[in-house]
Amino acid sequence: MSTEITRLFDFPYYAQKKYNLEKTLVTKYGDKWVATSNDEYINKANKISRALLRLGVQPNDKIAVISTNNRTEWNVVDIGILQIGAQNVPIYPTISKEDYEYVLNHSESIYCFVSDETILEKLNQIKGNTKLKDIFTFDEIAGEKNWKEVLELGSDDSNQNEVEERKNAVDKDDLATLIYTSGTTGRPKGVMLSHWNIVSNVLASEKRVPLNQGNAVALSFLPVCHIFERMILYLYQLCGVEIHFAESIEKMSDNLKEVRPHVMTAVPRLYEKVFDKIYGRGEELSGFKQKLFYWAIEIALKYKPYGANGWLYERKLKIAQKLIFSKIKAGLGGRLDLMVSGSAALQPRLTRFFAAAGMPIMEGYGLTETSPVISVNDQRNKGFKIGTVGRIIDGVEVKIAEDGEILAKGPNIMQGYYKDPEKSAEVLKNGYFHTGDKGEVDEGGFLKITGRTKEMFKTSGGKYVVPPLLEGELKQSRFIEQVMVVGEGEKMPAAIIQPNFVFIQDWIDRKDHSIGKSCEEIAASQIVIDRIQREVDECNKNFGKWEQIKKFELTPEEWSIDGGQLTPTMKMKRKIIKEIYKDLYEKIYRD
Repeated sequence: MSTEITRLFDFPYYAQKKYNLEKTLVTKYGDKWVATSNDEYINKANKISRALLRLGVQPNDKIAVISTNNRTEWNVVDIGILQIGAQNVPIYPTISKEDYEYVLNHSESIYCFVSDETILEKLNQIKGNTKLKDIFTFDEIAGEKNWKEVLELGSDDSNQNEVEERKNAVDKDDLATLIYTSGTTGRPKGVMLSHWNIVSNVLASEKRVPLNQGNAVALSFLPVCHIFERMILYLYQLCGVEIHFAESIEKMSDNLKEVRPHVMTAVPRLYEKVFDKIYGRGEELSGFKQKLFYWAIEIALKYKPYGANGWLYERKLKIAQKLIFSKIKAGLGGRLDLMVSGSAALQPRLTRFFAAAGMPIMEGYGLTETSPVISVNDQRNKGFKIGTVGRIIDGVEVKIAEDGEILAKGPNIMQGYYKDPEKSAEVLKNGYFHTGDKGEVDEGGFLKITGRTKEMFKTSGGKYVVPPLLEGELKQSRFIEQVMVVGEGEKMPAAIIQPNFVFIQDWIDRKDHSIGKSCEEIAASQIVIDRIQREVDECNKNFGKWEQIKKFELTPEEWSIDGGQLTPTMKMKRKIIKEIYKDLYEKIYRD
């Protein structure tokens, strides 16, 4: 099997030969889901290849793709670019026009495909400062060149033999893509990934994902410009999975009911929002029904895999599943048997709840630089352990350095950072990639993340503090949506907290508090501050005195990608958050 697939564009051809699905890529246009078959997918990709050759694209030329949502066109263009030896440079749609300009110039991209008018407007402002020869849009936009013009240019197949020659010339170790990390600090770095970097990761990861090959349906919505979702899309093609592209996070609930997927991937933030929404349903109930609902959730939050809680617990769980969780699962389409989480730490309470509800989340770990998977949980063969990111996948070696840093080695490790040998040398040493994360491998071979070396800091008293550990504990609270621990060089650790405004608004109603319900009023309310103080006090019990949160301040708005606090993969931009809320920081340490 693996010998047939060595380059990324081999996946659709393999899928065509093995499954030949009528619905391999499905996108919603207006109110209609439109399916693309395996045959059509490959035919269109070849049209893109033939057109790009006619546009003069040479091997190793860079072509950028920017799309607000995942969609069929992205995948067609991806294969069309790759099979002529050029490289796909996916760009996050939400970054600033200045970052667009930087990435386009740094990568020396010569063409760009974009999804919609919003991106185009931003791009047109800086296009003249780049080497772009042309921009093609997926949406129909008056006066702009559309990607269908590229398809039309490639409809004449007289140069298909040249496409085949280019395909045959692509080696598995050739550069396939430049992925610019969203970056929590500074300019994004261009991660160089070869075909085999990603292909080897797909083949190894497939052994950990129990899919009904040729019959499963997936819902995809995480940004495909990120390697996590992109690798998953290749994996779905390998397994003959029907891929539906969600319209947006706002329409996820509707899309889940329409598509009824068996599998989906997400970042922890989405699972948190789903859990909060489910928990909030209990508030709409009364009497015995409400008691039963919260009893079931209480049972779920004590879940341990493989019957570790004993027969009595398992019996209670079956009752909870029949009476409560089956209805919750039905609300998410009814067939969701597997979810995968990556990009950030998943709260153990979420792992327990969804596993108990029959929709287990398998948490994994990896980085853009590792294509991305290093380890992942798998319910089979006792390969699922809550609080860990699973066992290391085949072919990848993990070593824990003396200072606790996770070092990784294998065919999935990047070739380096584009045009940056110095930064490459900083992280690639003696054959190992230095992840910057701290961890440990237990006796069962499970990897556990214990912190991030770059995020550790010392207080003025010389004591080390590991923010992610404190933040993870604090985020167990339903009152806290986001939190950043601060205090480097200061006398004590403190926290800047974004309250869970939606939950607190419901809580205000339930408790009949006379508090205004706007974000600003909630953040300023002494009643809310006192209630969150109780949550902080509870968290502090799990930590030494030197690392306990002594003070905190609440932010009066939600943190978001557009607001600048979060990266496109929902990670905190620590330096920017500190700058945005410097008045709160000063209040903590200077008042």
